[in-house]
Amino acid sequence: MLTRKSDTLTVGLVAAIVIALDQWAKWWVVKSFMPGESRMVVDRLLKWTYEQNTHGAFGFFGSNTFLLIAMAVVVLVVFWMAFKDSAHKSLVVRIAFGMIVGGAIGNIVDRLHYKFVVDFIDFYRIWPNIFNVADACITTGVALLILSSLVTRRRA
Repeated sequence: MLTRKSDTLTVGLVAAIVIALDQWAKWWVVKSFMPGESRMVVDRLLKWTYEQNTHGAFGFFGSNTFLLIAMAVVVLVVFWMAFKDSAHKSLVVRIAFGMIVGGAIGNIVDRLHYKFVVDFIDFYRIWPNIFNVADACITTGVALLILSSLVTRRRA
């Protein structure tokens, strides 16, 4: 059986990997693009478009850096309280939570460093918002938590 220490280690390791990938990708975009610049990656599907996002998720929640960081921390605490027992029992939940934590920290680092979040992944034909690696990891982590919760309920 896993210990709480190994649970925390798994979450921390996944979060560290997400933070590293996210920050590297954003560093590359900031160094390689001018704000607003786009480059086609996959014709008629995917562009890299450098956007300086001062707002919260999907452009909501204003642009107050302190408020947005505080909201991210509150959401992390709420998720942890809701899923901490499941995390002890499920590697998928630990990985999902690590993705969410890493993504949140990646975006918080941007807000503290730049006063905005660096977004660049632009599926312009199928999704209206430009996002980043951290956002993708948060979304994937939440989806994994929901799926894990549904599978657990179905087994009960």
